[in-house]
Amino acid sequence: MKKSLLVSFTFVISLPLWAAEQTITLGVPGMTCSACPITVKTTLKRVEGVRQVDVSFEQREARVTFEDTQTSVTELTEATANAGYPSTLKQSSAGQK
Repeated sequence: MKKSLLVSFTFVISLPLWAAEQTITLGVPGMTCSACPITVKTTLKRVEGVRQVDVSFEQREARVTFEDTQTSVTELTEATANAGYPSTLKQSSAGQK
C-alpha cells in the first residue's frame, strides 16, 4: 500500500516536468482588413496557457506559443472560429521557446 502511494505521489509531482511549450502557426485566411489581426491576437491571448501571440495580416497567419498541458491546437482553432476567424494548423514545433 505504501509503495503504491509513493508511486502515485511521484507521478503527480512529476507531471509538470512532462509539460512542453509548443509553438504553432495557424493559417487565418479570413483576416481581410488591418483590424482583423487585433481581434485574432486578443482572442488567442485569452486562451489559458497561451504565452505569446504574433499575428501577420500580410501572411494571414498567427504564430502561437502555449503550454500543451493547459490548451491544445483544437482549443486554439475553436477560439479563432468562435471569434469569426476560422483557422487551420500550418506548422508545429514542439518544445521551442
